[in-house]
Amino acid sequence: MKNRILNYIKEFGSITTLDAFIDLGCTRLSEYIRQLRLEYNILDKWEKGTNRWGEETEYKRYWLGE
Repeated sequence: MKNRILNYIKEFGSITTLDAFIDLGCTRLSEYIRQLRLEYNILDKWEKGTNRWGEETEYKRYWLGE
């Protein structure tokens, strides 16, 4: 799964928990990001969105740094 996540980031530029769940069936993205950070420069930032009830929510987006 770790390699799938890395390949996803390389192909699409970034990944969120929702991307990982829908596209990869992964429910433990943060753990795989932790593992990838041992070998790669994985950056993240908090983003804001709206959930299905119209409430504001926050989530992280991860991508490869230089």
